[in-house]
Amino acid sequence: MWAAPVRAANHRMLVCYGDSITAGYGLADGQAYPSDLQRDLTAEGYRYRVLNRGTSGATSKDAVVGLPEILALHPDVVIVEFGGNDGLRGLPLDQTRRNLDEILDALAAGHIRVLLAGITLPPNYGADYIRSFEQVFRDAAAAHPRDAFVPMIYKDLIPVPGTIQGDGIHPTAKGSEIIARTLLPALKPLLAR
Repeated sequence: MWAAPVRAANHRMLVCYGDSITAGYGLADGQAYPSDLQRDLTAEGYRYRVLNRGTSGATSKDAVVGLPEILALHPDVVIVEFGGNDGLRGLPLDQTRRNLDEILDALAAGHIRVLLAGITLPPNYGADYIRSFEQVFRDAAAAHPRDAFVPMIYKDLIPVPGTIQGDGIHPTAKGSEIIARTLLPALKPLLAR
């Protein structure tokens, strides 16, 4: 169970709520993209405390179960990064979509600004399944037009060497830095100075 963080004076809270990409699987402490976001936001004068609430192996169903703990933090903004493990495990796509809707609805009801981060699957899952999987995120974003949306958080790191770990799935520290930069343009309109 997470302890509720103490909020620094005059600092708002941004929670990165996701799976192993958020958690920083295979990386040293401080190398996951939430740490990079903290550095980038601070450098640009944003007064946010960025909390990493990533859990390796978590599915969108796990995210629904963990929502009360996220809501109890009373964050100003949440980045939602779930679904990759659903796809890797071949879980029904309609279930992933329902779970994402439930997460986004609950955060909206809590008056929390949201950035939905989409992901894709390795090519061996087949083009048809990958297209259907990616559509889940687009459909969830369309159903929640007030939320910001990044369809593919890996879009800027895929062509760059040294950004994916040997497992072919998780970002390296360099890849995590790029993910933070990919999220920033969509994130900034949700933030206050």
